[in-house]
Amino acid sequence: MPNPNRGSCGFQSSEFEQEYERPSKSQLKREMTALQKLGAELVAEARERVKRVPMPEDVRDAILECQQIKDHEGRRRQMQYVGKKMRTLNEDELAAIQRTLDSWRGLSKADTAAMHALERRRDKLLKDDNALPALLEQHPDLNIQHLRTLIRNARKEQAENKPPKAYREIFQILKELQSVAAKDDAEDSDGNDSEDEDDNRD
Repeated sequence: MPNPNRGSCGFQSSEFEQEYERPSKSQLKREMTALQKLGAELVAEARERVKRVPMPEDVRDAILECQQIKDHEGRRRQMQYVGKKMRTLNEDELAAIQRTLDSWRGLSKADTAAMHALERRRDKLLKDDNALPALLEQHPDLNIQHLRTLIRNARKEQAENKPPKAYREIFQILKELQSVAAKDDAEDSDGNDSEDEDDNRD
């Protein structure tokens, strides 16, 4: 049978244009992953906060229901459903949700960069066994046994696709260490300024 696509009839140029206008599979996957992550962030927030987020009622209901599910498999299925509901939102609705989350965290560009640095450090702790001794050198008072247990649990969570409880706790510890270090630096700076003033008086 002759191929109807062969010869002068071929494809219309408009058909090629339509093909090129479609987003690539990798782009669609990135967008879906971002929406799934945004949904997971909302699930992790307090229920009273979620109720104040500007979003359609059906999306909010899916998130609130997910928060109540304790069974791992049931929660995983509900998280997939949350991701599906997030994909029904338009750009304005998504932007409003993101602005609300950012306002809660008081995130400036500097804050965001600092947060990403902490996330990279946490990931390094999970992947590189040498990262923990290096962290202990910087923070000698660190409860290394507790952190080692959390790292082991976080690796297990990732391997078994469990809720990231230990993973989040590691982030909070690193955040506290950063806050203490920043406070110490500020006190040292104030102390040096005082010494300079005393020298000037002499």
